[in-house]
Amino acid sequence: MRSIKIFLLTVVFTGIISSCKDQLDVRNPNEPTVATLNTESGIIKYALSGIYVNGFVDLKYQDGVVGQFWGNGFFDLMADNVGAEAANVFMNQIGAPNTVKLDDGTVVPNPNSPQRNAAMLRQNNLNANGGSNCLYYEWGYMYSLNHSCNTILNKVDVVAFSGDAETKIAVLKAWAYWWKGFAYSRLGSIYYAGLIVDNADGADGTNNVYVTRAEILAEAESNFAKAEAILNTLTANGTYTELVGAIIPDFCQVGKGGILDPAMWIRNINTYRARNILANTRVDAMTNTLWDQILTLTNAGITKSDFVFTLRSNDNADILSPQGGALSASSTGDPNSAATYKISERLVSAFQPGDKRKTNNFKQLAAPWIGNADRGNVFNTRWQLLDGGAGLSGVYVYSDRSAGGYELFMAGSYDENQLMKAEANIYKGGAGVDAGLALIDGIRADQGAGLAATAGTGLTKDLAITELRRERRVGLLFRSVAFYDVRRYGIIDPIGSGGGLTGQLVLDAIGAVNTNATIDYDYLDYWDVPDTELALNKPGAGSADVVNPKP
Repeated sequence: MRSIKIFLLTVVFTGIISSCKDQLDVRNPNEPTVATLNTESGIIKYALSGIYVNGFVDLKYQDGVVGQFWGNGFFDLMADNVGAEAANVFMNQIGAPNTVKLDDGTVVPNPNSPQRNAAMLRQNNLNANGGSNCLYYEWGYMYSLNHSCNTILNKVDVVAFSGDAETKIAVLKAWAYWWKGFAYSRLGSIYYAGLIVDNADGADGTNNVYVTRAEILAEAESNFAKAEAILNTLTANGTYTELVGAIIPDFCQVGKGGILDPAMWIRNINTYRARNILANTRVDAMTNTLWDQILTLTNAGITKSDFVFTLRSNDNADILSPQGGALSASSTGDPNSAATYKISERLVSAFQPGDKRKTNNFKQLAAPWIGNADRGNVFNTRWQLLDGGAGLSGVYVYSDRSAGGYELFMAGSYDENQLMKAEANIYKGGAGVDAGLALIDGIRADQGAGLAATAGTGLTKDLAITELRRERRVGLLFRSVAFYDVRRYGIIDPIGSGGGLTGQLVLDAIGAVNTNATIDYDYLDYWDVPDTELALNKPGAGSADVVNPKP
């Protein structure tokens, strides 16, 4: 496997978080080599920096406008939560629908018309494009994260640990398997094919056997199962607590972030397992058996009192910059000047009338922001996302650009777990409809929405599904599930195949409000393998197709 190794960090300690030197600085400046991993302090500190820096910050190619892993808006662009005018990495084209039909019948084409989203992505999927190839980023970050996990697993059994060595080894293995499961989950949920890579240094030669996304997701589950098996043998004794506290940045151990005990950690795994089923199965392909699996997993998933995996910014911008490290931060402020990403009119219209989350987080502009007409018009907006909210007590805040102010959920959350459970109940029908609505009401109450209860009001199954979809969009905003939702709902399919949306709110090129627009998104559902990989690692014998056959 050649190309992945190009952007993996072969010098282990290239990324060191500066604000917590005692916790993170494992380098001897005169000897920054992998030999440091053979010490207890070295491997423990690498278990932090290898995951949080190698996995989410450092990458061979970077684009300051697009941002690092958590500031990347590609998937929210395609989910129509945000828009973009900047041309960096073709981000202004990624979220451009095929056509927008306005109220008067005028059809606004994709700026690349007659080229569609899939053709645009493939035209730019070239190794020569380097960091201008949007298909590269998720692949590069997640295989770098996987590489760090493999390094931990390759070294942990040869390190001489002090004290309760058995617990320390077990925790570090569970940590590596959890993040491998995370990486393969992300890869299998967006790429049509991938590579299963378990060797950190490539000593056994190249790996050029590409496998299907289903096999990548199966590998995610294999790693989650290994982590779970280890966690079932552990208790939150002093050694466990001290070590988990050492491999999670201390400035992330606040709010919902903290030292997960083994049972909490397993519940986080179950929530992610449920996400993988839901995210990668079209709604019309879900069966009662699959809905029952979702219910089983979410009933054993994250609870309200559990800690989860979160990130925070800090003054030094070690992992996240307060001003732009998270997508929420890059979407904040006046779209005329401050915001890289522009808040979508469709996102704001998804809020129910009277929802305090809208009042607390979004401000209507005195005059609409109108982007370059040659970018398709769909991203014009009258809204800006507020920094820190409007100050309504007890109401959820979507963006806070003060250091440490924003809580970014890296994986699952209680809110997501409950809404997946709600969806399974509603789709199963009968008494499940009200049971699901009660769960939606609970999340709205927790987030301070101030909306009247929907359970017990006689809503039909179809109306309950509408409530569920709207709540997932606004209640899980910026939590890495929006594109999965529009894909599994079929919204990104060509309008001639039942996709797209009607009755939508769109601002035209002069800022006139259209309330009955039709949007034909027509996006590629799973991305081809990036040419950044294929150029140096061509598919070998027995490889799966690396190009999605969808035209």
